[in-house]
Amino acid sequence: MFWIFIIRFFSILVSIWFHFLLSGTYQAALSERPRTLAFHLEGDRASHLQDDGIGFVSQASLFPDGRPTVTVKTRPTSVYRPRSIDAFVDARSSLEDVSIEWDAFDVEGPDIDDRHTLQQLAMMSGNAYALPGQKNWYDLDGAWNESLPIGWEDTTNGFRGHVFVSSDNSTVILSIKGTTLQGPTSKKDKFNDNLLFSCCCARVDISWMFSTALVEESLFYSIGVNLYNNLTSMYPSANIWLTGHSLGGALAALLGATFGVPSVAFESPGELLAATRLHLPLPPRSPITHVYNNADPIPQGACTGFGSVCAQSGFALETKCHLGKKIVYDTMGAYGWRASDVTKHTIREVVTVVLADEREWEPGRHVPLAVDEDPDCLASECYKWEFGDFKNKNVSFQPALGPS
Repeated sequence: MFWIFIIRFFSILVSIWFHFLLSGTYQAALSERPRTLAFHLEGDRASHLQDDGIGFVSQASLFPDGRPTVTVKTRPTSVYRPRSIDAFVDARSSLEDVSIEWDAFDVEGPDIDDRHTLQQLAMMSGNAYALPGQKNWYDLDGAWNESLPIGWEDTTNGFRGHVFVSSDNSTVILSIKGTTLQGPTSKKDKFNDNLLFSCCCARVDISWMFSTALVEESLFYSIGVNLYNNLTSMYPSANIWLTGHSLGGALAALLGATFGVPSVAFESPGELLAATRLHLPLPPRSPITHVYNNADPIPQGACTGFGSVCAQSGFALETKCHLGKKIVYDTMGAYGWRASDVTKHTIREVVTVVLADEREWEPGRHVPLAVDEDPDCLASECYKWEFGDFKNKNVSFQPALGPS
């Protein structure tokens, strides 16, 4: 009788355990656990932009010791995507404000509370400016040496970046280059900056033109839409993340809002006004995180006025309102950095100083808490401007309509 009792007792324990495994409580707990993904730069084929999509070049010889890897942490992230692509396209094409229906999905996104993950994404963003071996190339987790990144073959093409793929092909990260002050992409970089982030007409730059053909040819957002569609064709089952610095971060945010994919932007100008100019239908919540320090004037729309460094350099970076959430590092308090110091805008300051710092920026937190953008921010955007009868009129540029 004793052994029968013991056997029945253990049978009950096993039944309870399996019930727990299959229960919603366990599945919910499991879904909240951070995962770790190992990423490598797309090593079998190097990609570059072509008129008809993405071209490929073999680069197996560049990795004699095997493809390098880097790890980042993930967590479940809620995203919203349009229920009808046709409705999304129609809404973008309409001159009226049109509401569309959205469907919510849970995907694996970056763990924005993890300092190391943010630093790795910032390094990926920084590497979009460089070729491997150059002094401003970051060796991610000490493993990155060679690559053939997107967009570098054509010197007239300003849209550049890198594609990183997790070792199980479950997640793809596109990092997008920001503004280069001197180089073959500088003119188009400035055009996109002034098109997207000026309060009105990019008044400081004589290159501004109200030409649909010029906008279609030069607007990086349109190129990014086409590239994203190509990536989804290449990796139909993968989660796609976007990241970038400055202009590149703003483009990542705009594309993230368009396609409903997690995006992390570093030191980027406010892109919410640009989203309205592009006539983007915005979801109830955007899976976008902006990371910047409070000494940098550019993400705060403070590099303005005729005497500012930005205006003197021909840039109208005047917008401050962002999509999604923002993580703001108090570097003025921590390091004594002065306010509106444009030298603190560089990705190097983010990578080597701010995100390398292991201090607690808030009690119990090595990363400041991500907070929502002020819902009334857009009402005070460009508050110094007088727009007359044109202030409330919707002027939009629509060279690319979004999801295909």
